[in-house]
Formats: sequence, C-alpha cells, structure tokens
Amino acid sequence: MTSSTSPAQARALFRAGTSVPTAGWASGFAQTNLIAVPLDWARDVREFCAANPRACPVLDVSAPGDPGSGLAVGADLRTDLPRYRVWRDGELVEETGHVLDHWRADLVAFSIGCSFTFETALAAEGIPLRHVAQGRNVAMYLTDQPCRPGGRLHGPLVVSMRYIPAGMVEDAVRISGQMPAVHGAPVHVGAPAALGIRDLDRPDFGQACQREPGDVPVFWACGVTPQAALMASRPPFAITHAPGHMFISDRRDEEYRVPTPLARS
Repeated sequence: MTSSTSPAQARALFRAGTSVPTAGWASGFAQTNLIAVPLDWARDVREFCAANPRACPVLDVSAPGDPGSGLAVGADLRTDLPRYRVWRDGELVEETGHVLDHWRADLVAFSIGCSFTFETALAAEGIPLRHVAQGRNVAMYLTDQPCRPGGRLHGPLVVSMRYIPAGMVEDAVRISGQMPAVHGAPVHVGAPAALGIRDLDRPDFGQACQREPGDVPVFWACGVTPQAALMASRPPFAITHAPGHMFISDRRDEEYRVPTPLARS
C-alpha cells in the first residue's frame, strides 16, 4: 500500500490481483462505493439514493451494460476494484477479485461517494487516522436507524467509525462537513448505543481498530448502506464492492470540497 500510488497504477494492481482495503491509497484522489443492479432495479436504486443522500451520494451512473466509469478514463468496473461481492436474492454468494464472469448487458452501475475521500483532508490538518496507521480496514456498523425507502429498496443505515482525539472532533466535523458529496459531516458523535451499536470491537463490516487514550468514536453515514438494503429488500441480482475495497477514481478530493463562506466583517 502506498499513498503515492497514482489512481491508474492502483487500478492496474487491482486488475492484476492485488486485493487489499484502499484506505490510504492514492492520496488526494476520490474513492467510490459500487452497486450494480439490473436495469429494472436501477430506478429503485436512484430513488433510494435520492432519499438518503448522506449515506448514498451518487457521483456517477453507467449506461446499461457499460463497465466504464465517467470518473476515470479507461477504467473497467469489472476488474479495477480490489474485491467484489456478488448477491442473489439478497444473499451474498461470492467474494471475488473480478466480476467478468458475472457482468450482464443489463447492469447499471452506481458509483457512490466514499468517506475515504475526506480522509486526506483530515490527515492534512493533523487528525490521526487510526485504522490507516494500524493497517486495518475502517470499522463499519449496522445501526437501528431505518433509511427512507426508495422504490422497492429499504433497510438500515450503515455507519463508518473513526476514533478521533476529543480535542480534534470539532475540526473533523468541520472538515468533513465541507464535503457533502462524500458523506459530509458525522451523523453522530460519542455514544454508539444511540445508533443501536452494542460493541465497537465487533464491527459488522471492516475491522475493529485500537482506541487511543482520549479518543472519541465518531460515526459517518456509509456507502455500504446499499448492501444492507440488498439484504433487506432481496433483489434478484446485484454486484457491489467488498466493504473497504473501493474504486479509486481520477477525480481529486478537492473537487468535492465546498468552499467555506468568508465570515462577514
């Protein structure tokens, strides 16, 4: 893993078989979640994402059957992520390094903003990323907070969690809040039980991270939320990324940063 790897180099490594979480890769370039569904479910995904923009901010949508991406010239969504999940009737049936054998002519692929994108901005202001330092995937949790239904899709909110030093929480909220296209500000700070999370050491996706003295758990809406909707709504077929194993685009993080208005004198 290297932060200096370019997006094209990273995608080539994944295409060749490298399979690792992408936190910390290609620093400064936006990463995205993936959900690809048959055309007759695409409207449902659109409506679900529109109803839940904090969790599911859509950055790109493919034409049916097109494995390309509007976020990276020459990329192939069938091969250029480090790990994929294949779903049938809401059940996870396979995790694999490519989906060439599963891709269909009617699949519509949605690229959804990822919180890894604002991590570069956090790190640039001195906020530690415990999971990156510890070489782990970010921890993600199912909550007891229902999303707004969209078409036939429904399910609970999924959140990602980062331990942030107490004195830096306000800065983390401010920085991530400037990037609404990649989940924006946290949805909760401090009390996992308020989200129905019982044990931070047992994430539903990703890996638990070691907490440092003075750290506070901070929770962001997560792009794995559509996978929870797949499990709840049971569409006949879908392809997603494996949690934490993202598509690395050619778009720079700063493209998704909203300038802070100047204070009035």
